[in-house]
Amino acid sequence: MKLLIDTHLDLAWNALSWGRDLRRPLEEINRYEEGMTDDDARGHATTSLPELRRAGVAVCLATVQARTKPEIRPAEGFKRQNLDYSSAEITYAHGQGQLAYYRLLEEQGEIRMIRTAEELQCHWTQWQSMDRDALPVGVILAMEGADPIVSPAQAEAWFGEGLRSVSLAHYGMSRYAAGTSATGGLTAAGVALLEEFGRLGMILDVTHLSDESFSEALDRFDGPVMASHNNCRALVPGQRQFSDEQIRRLVARGAVIGVACDAWMLYPDWKIETMPRETVKLEAVAEHIDHICQLAGNCRHAGIGSDLDGGYGTEQTPLGLDTIADLQKLAAILSSRDYSDADIDAVCHSNWLEFFRRRLPY
Repeated sequence: MKLLIDTHLDLAWNALSWGRDLRRPLEEINRYEEGMTDDDARGHATTSLPELRRAGVAVCLATVQARTKPEIRPAEGFKRQNLDYSSAEITYAHGQGQLAYYRLLEEQGEIRMIRTAEELQCHWTQWQSMDRDALPVGVILAMEGADPIVSPAQAEAWFGEGLRSVSLAHYGMSRYAAGTSATGGLTAAGVALLEEFGRLGMILDVTHLSDESFSEALDRFDGPVMASHNNCRALVPGQRQFSDEQIRRLVARGAVIGVACDAWMLYPDWKIETMPRETVKLEAVAEHIDHICQLAGNCRHAGIGSDLDGGYGTEQTPLGLDTIADLQKLAAILSSRDYSDADIDAVCHSNWLEFFRRRLPY
């Protein structure tokens, strides 16, 4: 079994917004949700803390996720609610609630918050040498969409609370940048926030940025950059994916790109209403990994950022990916494509491990 690092899991959001007790075995979570009709993903969860241990996920980036959308009233929001809030202050409070959830899980021994390179190395050494069922899952705190940061000046407080990676936007326009499905670049507050990130040593996650925001952010920010969960536009057209030019810019900056496992990001024009799940197989994940490696000329810039249970479940995952533990199947798929064992290790964990060893504070 390969140890894994997964750079995008919305653990606290699943707990607080979906009511999932992530300490429970996966089958218990899905059995509890039988008969629920508020979302197609009910009863189809792929991720829980015991399942992460079974999957060999030693470290993950676990998110704080909430958006400020004053124009959307709760009854008019997305089917998946409890993501959009009417003011920056309310968004901040929900973000702090998610942080409190992680803190409690740490007190209970379920997770270990990783804030420094030394803590990462100590945690990794334990996972290499001890029974993983007895170990906490390592968590590097990330933020998907920067709206819970009320103002650029507040970034320092979040950093002091352990936040280490931030993307500026999610879907639509945030207070800091244009995101997926929006057009435009950074706002004045976004420019100021990047300046704070540079001063603090915060990692910029360029996932979900519009093309204009992506370009402007890389031009303005000279600190560490990564892409927690993003796929390739050459294989699946659309703004949500990276163009080859964008991938090359990230490679030049020493970034790692985590490939996501959402079916619509893996297969062109995939729609849950019209296409059976069997249309997309787990090999599609390997195709996006391979495309990044071919553009880079090596295997040092591709990783896993599964986004599993990011508002969807097995109804929207590739065939063969029924739990996060099925990510282990990627090793055999990459091996069949003539990837060496060292290269498979790079994709599964060592690219991200080296990235965070160098970018987390000492």
